[in-house]
Amino acid sequence: MALPEIKTILYTTSLGKHTRPVFRQAVNLAQTLNARIVVLHIIEPIGELGHALIQNYLPEDVVNKMHDEGIDAVMEQMKTRIDKFCVEELGSLDKKVDLNLEQVIVEGNYTDSILKAAANYNADMIVMGSENTFGHHSQTTRQVIKGAKVPVLAVPTGKKFA
Repeated sequence: MALPEIKTILYTTSLGKHTRPVFRQAVNLAQTLNARIVVLHIIEPIGELGHALIQNYLPEDVVNKMHDEGIDAVMEQMKTRIDKFCVEELGSLDKKVDLNLEQVIVEGNYTDSILKAAANYNADMIVMGSENTFGHHSQTTRQVIKGAKVPVLAVPTGKKFA
C-alpha cells in the first residue's frame, strides 16, 4: 500500500498573536510536500437576538454593507499577516519559497466549518493550534480531531513554543 499523498493542507487560524508557530508548521509541510495551503478563518455568525437588535437600529442594506466591509477587512488582515510572515521568516532563506495559498473566510460554528472546509477543499491534512486564545486546550481542536477524516496536526501555540 502506498503512503498517502498530501496535496492540500487546510490551515485554520484565529488570527491571534500566538498563531505564527502553527502557520510556520503549515508552510514547512507545504514546502516539504509541495502542497498548497488553504488558509481558513471562521467568523461565528451573530445570534438571533443580536441580529434582531441591529435590525431595530439600522436598515438591512446598511447591515449587509457593514458585514461585507468587515469580511473584506479580515481578508486584508490575513493577507497582511501572510506578507509579513514571508518577509520576516522566508526572506532570509537561501532559496526562494513560493507559497501556493488560498485564503478563505467562512461564517459558522468552528468545528463544523473546519470539517466542512476540509471536505470542500479536498484537504489531505488539517493544521491547527492546540490551544485557544486563552492558552487552554482547545475544545475545537479536540472536536476536529474526533470528527476529521484526514490527519490533524495540532501545534502548540503557547508562549514557550512561539
